[in-house]
Amino acid sequence: MNKKISLGAAVALMAIIAAVTFSITMVYARQTFNSTILNIKEREATYTKLSEIDKWVRQNYYGAIDTETLMDSISSGYIGGIGDPYAKYYTVDEFQRQNQEGTAKSVDVGIVTQVDESGYILITEVYPDSPALAAGIQAGDMIVKIDETDLTVDNVEEMLQSLLGEAGTKLDLVVRRDNVDTPYPLTRREVEKPSVYGSLLQNGVGYVQILEFGSTTSDQFSRAVDKLVSDGAVALVFDVRGNLGRTNEACYRILDKLLPQCNIATSVDKNGEEKVQATSDPAHINLPMTVLINEQTAAAAEIFAQALKDVKSASLVGVTTLGKGTMQVTQQLDDGSAIDITVAKVLTPGGQSFDGVGVKPDYEVSLTKDQADAAAALEKTSADRVELAVQMDPQLKKALELAATAGNVAGVSSSSGDAGLESSSDEELEAGGVEDTEDE
Repeated sequence: MNKKISLGAAVALMAIIAAVTFSITMVYARQTFNSTILNIKEREATYTKLSEIDKWVRQNYYGAIDTETLMDSISSGYIGGIGDPYAKYYTVDEFQRQNQEGTAKSVDVGIVTQVDESGYILITEVYPDSPALAAGIQAGDMIVKIDETDLTVDNVEEMLQSLLGEAGTKLDLVVRRDNVDTPYPLTRREVEKPSVYGSLLQNGVGYVQILEFGSTTSDQFSRAVDKLVSDGAVALVFDVRGNLGRTNEACYRILDKLLPQCNIATSVDKNGEEKVQATSDPAHINLPMTVLINEQTAAAAEIFAQALKDVKSASLVGVTTLGKGTMQVTQQLDDGSAIDITVAKVLTPGGQSFDGVGVKPDYEVSLTKDQADAAAALEKTSADRVELAVQMDPQLKKALELAATAGNVAGVSSSSGDAGLESSSDEELEAGGVEDTEDE
């Protein structure tokens, strides 16, 4: 039996609904209004104080005010005062230099140097595909003369800067090796800075050292790992100790090569909204993996380590990392200057945040100061140098032992050049390729 309500009751019900809706709207509007007014009042107080300072100073300051310097200082002070430890203000010149440095290329002759106590310049590394390498200069050589100037303790710091210059310009070096001085006429040009070194060790483990995640790192990494896999690597060890990160995008491109299909990283902004920052396709390298970390492993390098643990069950060896798990965005201003502030927190594939706590190792292995200094001083640019480093680096030794064991257990044949390249199985795709792992 159908029940009917009277017209009066219907009107009363509609009035009640309208009243409740109005009340809710008014409460929300009042809260929004109060919040807006509060923000306006706070900003007004800030600008009023700044205006008061500016007026009094201009009326009484004896000296002249450089407006550009003043604005840079005010802007820097504002960014420094928001409480963000990673925020930064860049002047126009600083931002231009920052962009140039971000290319991971430099215009020089392709050498890494340090000042020797003798006053000469010691060459500690020669870059691949560089004018220095083409000329035959080697690590361990000593620069004793630049152009027409003999190096001394008094002028060496100044002369060190003269190695840089415009592409196409000439540079004459006199290099001492085994007490023999040899002249080297060189031409400066753009040289790619190496950030990845790969070596295949005698036990079939591929060792890859990643110094930073720069603009050219992913290409260097891809070449290094492809060669190791082709040469028959049975397992991979990635060394990101001392890697402070730089760009997340380079890290994401590298992880795409290593991981099956999954969300590589997700950001969470101030409003709690999540956004997937990068994903991996099904193709991946199917080899056991181990990652070396330490207290100077930060940002993108921490994402790299934790993502491999989340998705590939990679073992982490070393000590707890720095714990910089936030994302910064750079905004260029109208005058060419820029600001860089934290806009979100980063979550790894397993949904974890390492911000403030760091990424914890599965196998905690510490280094003494002497061991750490010795390990840092030895660039692991070849298999021989990696084998030498094992003798003074217990973290590296442990990682290589784990990798060798995992490679043998996995039954990967070192003779099959493409054994490490696979696509995800249906089960992996359905699961997103992510497994939760606990620290040991």
